[in-house]
Amino acid sequence: MPTRLTSVVIDCADQRAQARWWGEALGWGISFENELESDIAPAPGEPGIELVFGPVPEAKSGWNRVHLDLASRDAAHQAETVARLEAAGARLIELDVERPWVVLADPEGNEFCVLEHRDEYDGLGPIAAIVMQAHDPAALGAFWQQAGAGELRAEGGPVATLTLTTPGPFLEFIRTDEPKTVKNRVHLDVRPYAADDQAAEVERLIKAGARHTEIGQSEAPKGEVTWVVLADPEGNEVCVLRPQD
Repeated sequence: MPTRLTSVVIDCADQRAQARWWGEALGWGISFENELESDIAPAPGEPGIELVFGPVPEAKSGWNRVHLDLASRDAAHQAETVARLEAAGARLIELDVERPWVVLADPEGNEFCVLEHRDEYDGLGPIAAIVMQAHDPAALGAFWQQAGAGELRAEGGPVATLTLTTPGPFLEFIRTDEPKTVKNRVHLDVRPYAADDQAAEVERLIKAGARHTEIGQSEAPKGEVTWVVLADPEGNEVCVLRPQD
């Protein structure tokens, strides 16, 4: 069986504060915490995907290539959500062009959107989509279909959408001409199932277009890093975790 998408990892300066801010924003609780990471997740049985916050020494640079889109039920709920998050410390990002969604930045500057209501996001939970910029949305979507498992809708236009097999947000690819210049502040983790082999899944993804990449994991003590760091065909970092049910 293929790997499946299990978590969104967000680099930060203060992991505990960020996890609690996003937990309040989404209505989720802390699911795991130690000195190296803080995780939040939906309640059992509810749709969503785990968010993992980890400390890094680097400051945020430029716009994130991966961001979250939050869902809303209607115009009133969208406005209420924006007001609530601004009161909690989010910052409004003004756009040159009027759009039906609202762009905010969390307390550490990570951009995210609060969308107007769209029927296709109903039932996905508070996170409607994980959005990744792409030079070729259809091609990058095809790779992530191999990595994350699901049904891909790609018609050669500026957007490709992967509906994942696990209940929760879509994975969407939006065309951009901007080059990737630094390590992503937000990246995705995938995991093989318990009966599968991590090394074999890494090799499968490399054959699909990924490559090994170094983000400092080789400097960790031997045995401490149990995941494999790859870059997708457009250079976005992705970690392949150990197998698990």
